[in-house]
Amino acid sequence: MNANHKSDFRKISIKRLNFVALFSKYSKNKRVIQKLKSIIHTNDAKNILLYIPLDIEVDIKPLINELRREKKIVYVPFMEDDSFKIVKYRLPLHKKKFNIKEPTNSFLKPKKIDLAVVPIVGIDVLNKRIGFGKGMYDRFFHRLKYRPKIVFIQLELCKSKEILSDNYDIEADYIITG
Repeated sequence: MNANHKSDFRKISIKRLNFVALFSKYSKNKRVIQKLKSIIHTNDAKNILLYIPLDIEVDIKPLINELRREKKIVYVPFMEDDSFKIVKYRLPLHKKKFNIKEPTNSFLKPKKIDLAVVPIVGIDVLNKRIGFGKGMYDRFFHRLKYRPKIVFIQLELCKSKEILSDNYDIEADYIITG
């Protein structure tokens, strides 16, 4: 695999997602969130890993609030070293490395997550995740002692016709796009 090709695909995908975010984000967010709610309900997920969205990602903040009202336990990534740990979602959020917002650190051991919702920059022909290139999600799931259901979400599908992934790149059980 040519590393330059993966980074080229990532750049093209990010450019495309920025364009989509400018012109049709609202309607795509609604479609993705409706499909995601169905998957959460179908899997009877109670402990859910979500994320704090960047501008080019599906805005799941309304879903976070809805799930918390339903007494689901919502976790989000908290960057730590070369990966992240999961912490309970709570306010206030603080802007950290890579312009990502996070709640404050939690020292409580999280419960086993049932379902993980993972933002993607794209996928390759094997349906493996292409992210922002830091490998944080790959390391997180590799270190996890179990495998929850994994859902990739994206405003618009960016898929390569070639194999761009490495053997450690994660795969999803579901892929939802707007």
